[in-house]
Amino acid sequence: MIQSMTGYGKAVVTYKEKKINVEIKSLNSKTMDLSTRIAPIYREKEMEIRQTVTRQLERGKVDFAIWVEYDAVVEATPINAALVDNYYRQIKSIAAKTGIPEPQDWFYTLLRMPDVTTRTDAVVLDEEEWQVARQAIHDAIQRLMDFRRQEGAALEKKFNEKIDNIARLLASIEPYEKARVPKIKEQIIKGLEQIPEVDYNKNRLEQELIYYIEKLDISEEKQRLTNHLQYFRETMAEPHANGKKLGFIAQEMGREINTTGSKSNQAEMQNIVVMMKDELEQIKEQVLNVL
Repeated sequence: MIQSMTGYGKAVVTYKEKKINVEIKSLNSKTMDLSTRIAPIYREKEMEIRQTVTRQLERGKVDFAIWVEYDAVVEATPINAALVDNYYRQIKSIAAKTGIPEPQDWFYTLLRMPDVTTRTDAVVLDEEEWQVARQAIHDAIQRLMDFRRQEGAALEKKFNEKIDNIARLLASIEPYEKARVPKIKEQIIKGLEQIPEVDYNKNRLEQELIYYIEKLDISEEKQRLTNHLQYFRETMAEPHANGKKLGFIAQEMGREINTTGSKSNQAEMQNIVVMMKDELEQIKEQVLNVL
């Protein structure tokens, strides 16, 4: 079953007074293109996070983010009361010595002094919290992969529909293909008859007609295109990532359709070829999004 490269996953877990948020988005890309936004407390685990995401998602343009939300009470930055008292005494002393008026709004003045409201506690990641965060990362990845599988199922349905359409159009060429030979022979003979006093060897004409018709024969192209259509279906059913392989098969299908078009000397056949090209173009557009 195929998977899309487009996906989204989010997980939120609670650890003590923290809420750990993990969000992952992915779009199509030829390789793994991973960008991360990691909260400072988890920076030391960045390499492990990158390895986990790359191993699980394989390919795509992936945006990964992990951040922490705190309870309002815990988030409030403490005021250094001892430092405020020290600044207060220093300012009063300077004002008394210099005669400069003391500030009218002491709180406004003191709270603007350096380091009064600076958080000084060190941020340390303990193993228990990391296990909780790692589980959140795993859950977010699983949800993104579930999203990819859902999108992949929709793509597979669309591909099967387009493959069926191409096979149906290919089969519709046959009546026009068989009617070509008498028409070609009739047109050549009519052209020769319009030229006065021209004598031609009928046997030689038959030989040239056979050679000409063989050059216009599309039996091999039809057989190869039929094989490619079947191979495309089989590749979609493979369990592992196969987006690039499907792209190569679509290119080969395009070659056979183009060759069929170049050998089609009837308006009806060329119209069918144009319709097959339209169906194939829609496959090529969507196959870029397959993992």
